[in-house]
Amino acid sequence: MGDDARTSRWPARLHVVTGKGGTGKTSVAAALALGLAEGGRRVLLTEVEGRQGIAQLFDTEPLPYKELKIASVAGGGEVRALAVDPEEALLEYLEMFYRLGAAGRALRKVGAIDFATTIAPGLRDVLLTGKVKESTTRAKDGRRVYDAVVLDAPPTGRIGRFLNVTAETAKLAKMGPIKTQSEGVASLLRSPITSVHVVTLLEEMPVQESLDAIAELRALDIGVGRIIVNAARPPLLTAGRVSKAELKRGLTAAGLPADPTTVSLLQDEAKAHLTRRALEDTLRTELAELGRPMIELPLLPQGVDRAGLDVLANTLLSA
Repeated sequence: MGDDARTSRWPARLHVVTGKGGTGKTSVAAALALGLAEGGRRVLLTEVEGRQGIAQLFDTEPLPYKELKIASVAGGGEVRALAVDPEEALLEYLEMFYRLGAAGRALRKVGAIDFATTIAPGLRDVLLTGKVKESTTRAKDGRRVYDAVVLDAPPTGRIGRFLNVTAETAKLAKMGPIKTQSEGVASLLRSPITSVHVVTLLEEMPVQESLDAIAELRALDIGVGRIIVNAARPPLLTAGRVSKAELKRGLTAAGLPADPTTVSLLQDEAKAHLTRRALEDTLRTELAELGRPMIELPLLPQGVDRAGLDVLANTLLSA
């Protein structure tokens, strides 16, 4: 199957990736960016939380407020990365709409930027999402600069508030550039151009947060894309139970000691594994009942390096 057919399964231009902390959402976002860059496409991978997670993942220096190439993909594709800084975004905003230039930069010295985002907390997220919108819609010589933008977004616990804050700010600002900016971002986030993908593990807390986040996004009329189950483990046992006799025969066949203590310990491990599998199946069913496409990514025993990201990218684009 050609690259175009694979990437066509992900038709949005802005892919927002969220998930409970610890589910691997940054790795999934990076893998998706690599996959979408197939076939000579250019993709921007962005982050907005100041964690420099992308730099750590690709083993590079901390990212500045500048779009830099961080990876090449077979076929001539490339991934660029941007760590969106709210202060720099505000300076850019002031220059773009108010032409303040050096005067705007001088505000940093008197703490006006911190003051502005303190008295209007929603302004910070407006600036962050505004920069992501600008990257998504930017054009040069009549064509889009980026074929796709992937946002490593805030976790599921606050994804609704983060994506909806522009609409809330639009209600407060009655006129002027802030109102226009907010309405433009709110419109983009609710259009077919945007898709929010939710990353989870087959564990109770991440799954519950995913269910809550998807319900919240639907209530806000923000499109939910795929549910991505990360670090899925293959089943090690297929039987409903494992008898001591079976374990003893297996140990003997492998040339290992089959003493009662070893057999008993292995049986306890088998029971725990089967219990865990039953819970995972229940959680998987709960996620499936949401009616969204679901992808399971394999656990990477060697950790997440570039080779591992390529494995995840291929799985995402093949699903």
